[in-house]
Amino acid sequence: MSQALLSIRNLRKEYRAGQPVLKDISLDIDGNGVTAIIGPSGTGKSTLIRCINRLVDPTSGEILFAGQDLAKLSGPALRMARRRIGMVFQEYNLVERLSVIENVLSGRLGYVPAWRAFLRKFPAEDVSRAFDLIDAVGLNQDFATRRADALSGGQRQRVGIARAIMQEPALVLADEPTSSLDPKTSVEIMELMAEISQKRSVPVIVNIHNVDLARRYARRIIGMTGGEVVYDGPPDGLTHDHLKHIYGGEDFL
Repeated sequence: MSQALLSIRNLRKEYRAGQPVLKDISLDIDGNGVTAIIGPSGTGKSTLIRCINRLVDPTSGEILFAGQDLAKLSGPALRMARRRIGMVFQEYNLVERLSVIENVLSGRLGYVPAWRAFLRKFPAEDVSRAFDLIDAVGLNQDFATRRADALSGGQRQRVGIARAIMQEPALVLADEPTSSLDPKTSVEIMELMAEISQKRSVPVIVNIHNVDLARRYARRIIGMTGGEVVYDGPPDGLTHDHLKHIYGGEDFL
């Protein structure tokens, strides 16, 4: 049996002693496609995503990624591991005063010397690839020189996705990437993430509130409530009763 790209074992997170936000989560992520994490606010979805890339330090447990336990890494070793994990943020996390092309190229910061990054002297092949990715996420070349603060929310999220792919990641994490977007743009962003995952054979884990979008674009859905996984399976196996359990009643309708 092949080893999973990401194996989470008994992951626990407590912000206050004795009050776990994550309760011994165990999951395996392999292959490609989109895995959607659904559940009510405060159930630990974002904490799970952020523990994986160590934006949040877990209290206990293992996060085995490409043979390394991320939970035990620090300093240069952690920075090296993070190079292979792309992150798409809810609030985009772009540098507002920089251009689109500069924001996309920032996905290579872990691969170039600091002085080259400071002087914006990226290798020619990186610059060419950045332009290609701007096209790939549905922004034409005219956007390359626009400042990030001149973009709409959907355009910013496309730049954020291009930046994540610029890292040449083995895994992409997305923390509520559609929550600030209108319904049409949300569909476009999820279509883009599913397309990128399929074409580049990169698994995507997305924390999302919209159950319909999760069903439409994910090949696997993980339902969480109270810091625990209560459903893990295909979209067509997610029943009304499962949703009642996940969301605590009929209000989700």
